[in-house]
Amino acid sequence: MTRIHNFSAGPAALPEEVLKQAQEELLDWHGAGCSVMEMSHRGKEFTSIIEQAETDLRDLMGIPEPYKVLFLQGGATQQFAQIPMNLLAGRSADYIVTGSWSKKAFKEAQRIGNVRCAATTEASNFTRLPVAEEIQLDPFAAYLHVCTNETIHGVEIPAERIADTGVPLVADMSSHILSRPVPVEKFGLIYAGAQKNIGPSGVTLVIIHRDLLGMAPLTIPTVMDYAVMAENGSMLNTPPTYGIYIAGLVFQWLKRQGGLEGMARVNAEKARLLYACIDQSGGFYRNPVDPDCRSTMNVPFVLADPDLEAKFLTESRAAGLASLKGHKSVGGMRASIYNAVSLESVQALVDFMNEFARRYG
Repeated sequence: MTRIHNFSAGPAALPEEVLKQAQEELLDWHGAGCSVMEMSHRGKEFTSIIEQAETDLRDLMGIPEPYKVLFLQGGATQQFAQIPMNLLAGRSADYIVTGSWSKKAFKEAQRIGNVRCAATTEASNFTRLPVAEEIQLDPFAAYLHVCTNETIHGVEIPAERIADTGVPLVADMSSHILSRPVPVEKFGLIYAGAQKNIGPSGVTLVIIHRDLLGMAPLTIPTVMDYAVMAENGSMLNTPPTYGIYIAGLVFQWLKRQGGLEGMARVNAEKARLLYACIDQSGGFYRNPVDPDCRSTMNVPFVLADPDLEAKFLTESRAAGLASLKGHKSVGGMRASIYNAVSLESVQALVDFMNEFARRYG
């Protein structure tokens, strides 16, 4: 069997070590006589799994004690509604719109209550971050929402640009969580769909400061109340047990890679290689994003000759390079180079791109 070089934006590549361990433990988890998929979520075996996953995640991210870690369902898209349901409390919130996902979050929040767009870069086709004079914040907002990495447009907020605005900062980190160290204490709430850097689809991670719990009105469904889910250890109802188990294996794998500091070094090198290939192609390839905010995880690019796109996709797939087609809303190509995508896979992509440009340029 030959595994592909998987550049899918999500569900995305998982570490091969993790997949092999899951395979070995599939029928009998640590002598339990059954698979994790078959065991009670209330039993001691699964309790040990979810508790270890949280411990490892706290170690990796340096999550302070006042924060609760929740393993939920519904994806990041459900959080677009669940966040205002829990945090608005009859007030208003600010949204900074830097791409498709923050735009969707803002649109969904408008269905729940009073929210305002504090800044948007849509007029620039979401190729940059807003500058300070474009951002109009409400100092009395219930929270400020940002997407720290836009999966579709390839725009990332550098860690050094995350500042204290005086209101709780809420961040969608779905497509770059665990790719670099994060100053968790600067955020009121962090959320992420699992299917990019955490594990398989079906798990949604929420990290929330305890001061933001208990603000939800009694009218929202119980299962949507963060405080209730925190009180029940993410198990008010049956959680996505197997997804949490795989996420726990990924957390342990990350520790073996040197933690988030180690991953950040590898990810920086992968991004450097790919952007250098694009920038040094003489215009054959082009990335439209301002270099100051290029994503290290999602790299969109276009070919100077659009007629070559179909050939690029066909030949790259034949070379074992999969899922390079750009999102339907923007077209072109996109390489998602998440944690589990190896440096060797990125080098294989760069080698193909260079040869393709040589033949057709």
